[in-house]
Amino acid sequence: MTEITQSFIERGDLAHLALLLWAGGASSLLAWSLRELAAANRRFDEFVRELQRFNHCFGESE
Repeated sequence: MTEITQSFIERGDLAHLALLLWAGGASSLLAWSLRELAAANRRFDEFVRELQRFNHCFGESE
């Protein structure tokens, strides 16, 4: 990693290095957010299924 950083510094491309780091951080944050959103969606789906099962067993009185 230091060789890459040294190469950017020698060529004077610090702005490009900063942009690369920002893009990597933003992409990582997006991937983490989507993973968390998918997990929350699964948990909510499980909750709704359990609620439906509960209502089927105890809620319906005909």
